[in-house]
Amino acid sequence: MNPEILLDLVKVKMPFGKYKDRLIADLPVHYLEWYASKGFPKGKMGMLLQTMYEIKLNGLEYLLKPLRNV
Repeated sequence: MNPEILLDLVKVKMPFGKYKDRLIADLPVHYLEWYASKGFPKGKMGMLLQTMYEIKLNGLEYLLKPLRNV
């Protein structure tokens, strides 16, 4: 896994939709679950959303805490 992906989760903001301008790491799990059921977008944004979904699903959010201050 590319460590830059984890940094992007705490630095990249959602570019569209109900949660526009919210950090990917701060998206609510129900929103990520909706994408999981409907299909994630293609490209980098879809990969970030899917990664964040997997992190939240597996209770691994603590991995992102040290990266928020980088």
